[in-house]
Amino acid sequence: MTTLIIGSGLVGSQVARILVEQGERPILMDNAAQPASIGEIVDSQRTTLIEGDILRPYTLSKAIVDHKITGIVHTAAHPMLTLGAQRDPYAAIQLNIMGTVNVLEAARVHGVKRVVVSSSSVLNHYLVAGDGSHDPMKEEGFPRPSTFYAATKQAVESIGLNYARYCGIEFAGLRYGAVFGPWSGHGGGGPSNVMREAVRAAIAGEEAILPSGGMEWVYSKDAATGTVQALQTKTIETGIFNVTMGTLATPEDMANALRTVVPGAKVRNQTPQASSVSMMNMSRASDLSRAKRVIGFTPHYDMVTGLRDLVEWMKLRAKNVR
Repeated sequence: MTTLIIGSGLVGSQVARILVEQGERPILMDNAAQPASIGEIVDSQRTTLIEGDILRPYTLSKAIVDHKITGIVHTAAHPMLTLGAQRDPYAAIQLNIMGTVNVLEAARVHGVKRVVVSSSSVLNHYLVAGDGSHDPMKEEGFPRPSTFYAATKQAVESIGLNYARYCGIEFAGLRYGAVFGPWSGHGGGGPSNVMREAVRAAIAGEEAILPSGGMEWVYSKDAATGTVQALQTKTIETGIFNVTMGTLATPEDMANALRTVVPGAKVRNQTPQASSVSMMNMSRASDLSRAKRVIGFTPHYDMVTGLRDLVEWMKLRAKNVR
């Protein structure tokens, strides 16, 4: 089996690491790869990094044919996710929706059976309207996404499920929580960068700023584990799965976890105004029962163990780069 990983950042690099540990040589495709950062996560000598753009279908076809691809993991997304889509909706719609369509169509044309796509738990939270009846005969029977990013992810899931229904593609859409974890490069969503900066500040003895509302997170290593499980499980069924910690972290939970991992850390819960759209106050945690039953996903990292792993990685990295 040879896997094409599209997007080699926070999650894609961890997916590559797991596949390498299993003995595979994955193909990483990115239009703006960060080799130094990738190399901190996975042995670059055991992967193949190629340039490619999901908005240029030929590069997808070439990668699939040249490397005899048998499975695809698609993690590429418009920069800054929710915030980026609110600022530049057209570009986000093009990349998130049409880019994913290009991936699915390339898989269909070239006979790649399994495609795993990163969706988002924003679809469990960023919903408005709907009268609760779930009656398709009523205009407002169903809630609708309240941000451009959530709308693109809803479209991605619906299109992917129809490729599965009519084109023989085995499709899995994974609703990641806000992802944080080891990564020295740029990219990621607003919450990911807020958490990384908070950890950096705490280690440096500076004040760490954490969200002032409840948040649903997933550690990047768990996100990657769930992705590989979705890629490799024998039967995928209807392929939408929640991949989160399975708990809602309150502001106090986040602050206490950081103080546990970095004793004496100065922490303040205050969401920057610029991040308010992507750092909403969530009230419920996603249900992981289906992900556990179908793909075998159970998170191994909670807030404390995830932050501890990240702190250890950041300290080791700082020592190695000196």
